[in-house]
Amino acid sequence: MKVLVLGGGVIGVTTAYYLANSGHEVTVVDRQAAPALETSFANAGEVSPGYASPWAGPGVPIKAIKWLLMRHGPLVIRPKLDPAMWAWLIRMLRNCTSARYAVNKSRMIPLAEYSRDCLRALRVREAIHYDERSRGTLQLFRAQAQLDGTAGDIAVLKQYGVPYQLLDRDGCVGAEPALAAVKHRIAGGLLLPQDETGDCHMFTQALAARAADLGVRFLFGTTIERLQADATGVASAATSAGLLRADAYVVALGSWSPLLLRPLGIAIPVYPVKGYSITVPIADPLAAPVSTVMDESYKVAITRLGDRIRVGGTAEVSGYSDRLYPARRATLDHSLTELFPRGGKLADATFWSGLRPMTPDGPPLIGATRFANLHLNTGHGTLGWTMACGSGRVLSDLLSGRSPEIDASDLALTRYQ
Repeated sequence: MKVLVLGGGVIGVTTAYYLANSGHEVTVVDRQAAPALETSFANAGEVSPGYASPWAGPGVPIKAIKWLLMRHGPLVIRPKLDPAMWAWLIRMLRNCTSARYAVNKSRMIPLAEYSRDCLRALRVREAIHYDERSRGTLQLFRAQAQLDGTAGDIAVLKQYGVPYQLLDRDGCVGAEPALAAVKHRIAGGLLLPQDETGDCHMFTQALAARAADLGVRFLFGTTIERLQADATGVASAATSAGLLRADAYVVALGSWSPLLLRPLGIAIPVYPVKGYSITVPIADPLAAPVSTVMDESYKVAITRLGDRIRVGGTAEVSGYSDRLYPARRATLDHSLTELFPRGGKLADATFWSGLRPMTPDGPPLIGATRFANLHLNTGHGTLGWTMACGSGRVLSDLLSGRSPEIDASDLALTRYQ
């Protein structure tokens, strides 16, 4: 089958790789000059199944008010006259119940766990290296109240058999020795030892090269203008390189997916939520993190990637703006300097932002649409890197007429109907 994959980020490239492995003739189209130059470029570096949770949860509306008032708060809303923004926010608020949170998390954890296992197998098979580490994620609590509030998340981890360790202050230092210098700031932590880290951009570029060896054709620097469809399905994709035709089409355009689909009468509840990161050269390896530390107070992830530290955070609802706000960098700088004050050369940091494609309930959209030959692999939010390999494998299985190894029925667009 000829398959056209629209999007060359980590989701599009993993999808193309698994499709090519299944014997399909695959073409990937992306407007950038190379793979993974947008949202996949400088994310927080976490492959964190244990941290796979919806943003919408019980208590979040009240927390959101507090976050919006904090100097270094993790949430920013820049209101716009955009009906899609307000519709998405309302739908997200409707998911902030205990019942919906449990359902949504139950759909996310199996995919995230499966994806990590797919990544491990792929890494061995293709001998890909991307500054990967398998040292876990430490969710760090500065306040005792945060530590006391972990019971609900621990219950879900137990339900799905996800290993964890609840740590006191000394236990956190044992997991991340560089925290010894600031242990007075720590109340405790939750260690998720099966989580991994790695450079998503480096991985995607390496996997694209392997996919090309399998025969995948990449059309970079090519703008996707629209999909042309009739009653029977999608007939072609109009691009800056001309009309492209295939037997099947996969939309893996992240935050831009709804804009491409809307003219076809397909509405998907995906909206961009901007995240920021800084990448900091390591100054003192012994004063830098070993793996990932999630600073729960500010929702900032601090990750070691080779000779760099990647600090990522903020959920900013501001439409499709890619503007870099200095106040957002100040939050990242603050978290890093409080926890790893001698770890990085902050003066040499690079500042970046990317648009995460978020669904209002949390799980991504993977599977069919009302057009038989049009498929989705989008809406992964903050977990695109975590869920990429599993999502690509599931989509490839569905297109190839195989039953995926996990139940993916609740990841389809039909869950909103």
